[in-house]
Amino acid sequence: MKIAVASGKGGTGKTTVATNLAYVASNNGQSAAYLDCDVEEPNGHIFLKPVITSSKPVGNLIPTVDEEKCIYCGKCGEICQYSAIVCIKEKILVYPELCHACGGCSLVCPAEAITEISREMGKLETGQAGPIRFVQGLLNIGEAMSPPVIKAVKAFAPETDLVIVDAPPGTSCPVIESVRGCDLVLLVTEPTPFGLNDLKLAVEMVRALELPFGVVINRADIGDREVQQYCRQNRIKVFAEIPDDRRIAEAYSRGEMICEALPDYEPLFARLLREITEEVSISAG
Repeated sequence: MKIAVASGKGGTGKTTVATNLAYVASNNGQSAAYLDCDVEEPNGHIFLKPVITSSKPVGNLIPTVDEEKCIYCGKCGEICQYSAIVCIKEKILVYPELCHACGGCSLVCPAEAITEISREMGKLETGQAGPIRFVQGLLNIGEAMSPPVIKAVKAFAPETDLVIVDAPPGTSCPVIESVRGCDLVLLVTEPTPFGLNDLKLAVEMVRALELPFGVVINRADIGDREVQQYCRQNRIKVFAEIPDDRRIAEAYSRGEMICEALPDYEPLFARLLREITEEVSISAG
């Protein structure tokens, strides 16, 4: 079972939910893996405290042009939708940061002047956090595109009973790449106007992808009841409501897992995991 934990905005408690789900699963005898796909700013390691056992670079294929062969026809620039390669008179310009590694430019080149070389964009780290398998990606500073690193993280997912994918915040390409192929998307939100606005965007995204989903409301007793009302009106299942408990904030500030620091919350996350499992079973038919 592969569960993605996402949110329309940052700071809702997405990583808190993801790491504690992995924790209760491993405590209940399931093999669990945690994949941190928030590669621009991964922070799951702060709470799980894994021992990193391997690290390897993640690269992307970019075009290089042999100008002795090039006939400057411009077909490479015509096919590129991101202007990563441009022909200006008798000069070819390549912008590696814009390249999506589709390979189209090399396929259409009639002079076979374009080949592809690997360019490092980040790194992939794997390890063990107690019984939990741990995988995270780290995007190099200054890189514009994170999906290639996210793909590498997901491709390294181990064969376990439960895989938790901690997605980046928002609804853009990195999030779509993270949740793609998951059995269910858990949207973590908060009961504020900003939380509701970004939840609506996230709901539109998962519905467009035709993925089963549900909601967890964090700090559920602050703000108003607009989020709960929106979920009722749109028949969206609310799997859990986590209260605004100062002890949770204190544990978070110390980099501690809720279920370890506050064992009275472990039944809440265990119940959340059971309900998710049941929902996935129903969706699978």
